[in-house]
Amino acid sequence: MGEIEIIQEKALTLNELKTKLEEVKKRDKELNFRASKTLEYLGLTVEKKQKTDFKKIIEDLGIQRLKDRHIAKIADLQPKDLESIKTLFIGENLTIKQEDMQRILECLK
Repeated sequence: MGEIEIIQEKALTLNELKTKLEEVKKRDKELNFRASKTLEYLGLTVEKKQKTDFKKIIEDLGIQRLKDRHIAKIADLQPKDLESIKTLFIGENLTIKQEDMQRILECLK
């Protein structure tokens, strides 16, 4: 069995993951078991085309402490209040200013 080499690691939103899996399915004609189960789950839970690209909007806010994985998590879950945003980052070594969290909420509305 060959060694797997990770070339790049990038956080994806659920919509982006669904799109990538569909591209792989078209290219390879068939997905392995895990990929096909993931695509099936995403088909049931994720909207076909999200109307707005929340990931891009949040990136444009320029909040320095947010990494790609944090932005993807916010874009996927789309919290509705400050407590929900705080809950997303429990267990993370990350502090976000109150005004930055408020800016994120305004963008999601």
